Amino acid sequence: MKGMESITFRIQREADVYVALSAGRRLANELQFSETDRTRIEICILELAHNLIRHAGGGEITLTQVHRDPAQIGLAVESRDTGPGIPDVELALRDGYSTIHSLGAGLPGVRRLMDDFHIDSTPGVGTTVRAVKWRTSHR
Repeated sequence: MKGMESITFRIQREADVYVALSAGRRLANELQFSETDRTRIEICILELAHNLIRHAGGGEITLTQVHRDPAQIGLAVESRDTGPGIPDVELALRDGYSTIHSLGAGLPGVRRLMDDFHIDSTPGVGTTVRAVKWRTSHR
């Protein structure tokens, strides 16, 4: 995994969200993602970072360049917290479901926008969400 680069951002308040967002935009540009996919990655970072603030009182977002094989490059967005956890992950992934009376587009939206999506949550311990967008080949 040569050239693998990872950068972690502490998310405690709104200003932190935009620091992570601009780094994600810069990394997606460097990796030559299409404009559409750059936007998808930005929405993912925005949603996950806001979830950290709203539901867990903060946490971390890590952006990592990943490789499936030498030709397949991706950008992984990982969100980690030590918040209350999600008692029912399946319910949380349903469109329209929200515990804070928001639009509920967060996790289901992230799952739709990204290519790979995994969530691991333990009530009382915390939640980790990992979403990857793979760059489509430029033929």
